[in-house]
Amino acid sequence: MESYTIESKKKKSRIPARLDLAQSGTGLVLGIFMWIHMILVGSIILGKGSFNFVAKTMELSFLSNTGHGYPVVVFFAVLGVFTLFILHALLGVRKFPISWKQHRIIRDQMQMMKHTDTNLWYIQVVTAFIMFFAGSVHLYTMLTNPGSIDPYLSADRMVSYNMWPLYLILLICVELHATIGIYRLCMKWGWFSGKTANSARESRKKLKSMKNRLTIFFLSVGMLALLVFVVIGINHRDKVGERYGSHGVAVENIQVEEAASAVEEASVIEEDAPVTEEIHAVAEEPIIEEVSPLAEEAHGMAEDVHDNTQPVETN
Repeated sequence: MESYTIESKKKKSRIPARLDLAQSGTGLVLGIFMWIHMILVGSIILGKGSFNFVAKTMELSFLSNTGHGYPVVVFFAVLGVFTLFILHALLGVRKFPISWKQHRIIRDQMQMMKHTDTNLWYIQVVTAFIMFFAGSVHLYTMLTNPGSIDPYLSADRMVSYNMWPLYLILLICVELHATIGIYRLCMKWGWFSGKTANSARESRKKLKSMKNRLTIFFLSVGMLALLVFVVIGINHRDKVGERYGSHGVAVENIQVEEAASAVEEASVIEEDAPVTEEIHAVAEEPIIEEVSPLAEEAHGMAEDVHDNTQPVETN
């Protein structure tokens, strides 16, 4: 009783409530971000051009004169998401079972109560543990390669670098964790709960139905997008590292070089034209042979001998 009196005189702290509020806020931002992110990544389903357009738009290519965009924008965006990700994980780990004994107690209670929301919370704990490692790898890859968001480069990471199992696990964990998390936020803070018990019950039922539909929708989009990336990566194995559109640029450069070479050859021919004309003129001039004086004297003596020679008459 004495110890209880002493404990009851302690000042109540608001830190746990503030930490819960911070955890809920970061979770809400990350959940909405993941839904938007999945929609943008799902643009690969419409084709490589659609995904490349989305990627370049995220890099603010419309503000660039060259059209290449600014990968530094992606770097700071990923840095912000990474910071929220780590902060949310640190706030959430406070409620994790930190020993096997605590884990067994929770599992026993789940089996005894068979409460749906408690089971959802346990799924969140498991997916959060997996995401802490798999998500960190993905975010670090994007942080160190902010300019590598490209249909071919992304597909190469899936297939040629054998990262598709990581992204498959991350996809399942992220979509389950995000939809369950936002549903539990609505329950925790009383959003859409209604004013009466019946309305609260109906609201919970509708929110669960919406959660299930959103989970199926985003998992379907993610799986289909992952499959498209794998197919592109398989067809692109012999050209690993090539960016989307680089082939067309290369062909255009070759055509420009060929045109420049043709212009250069034409200019060389024009410069050599006067020399050719001089050679042609010289070839058309009559060739005059010069005869030496000794040759002329010998020719004259031969003519004299011929003149003095008389034909011999025969009887």
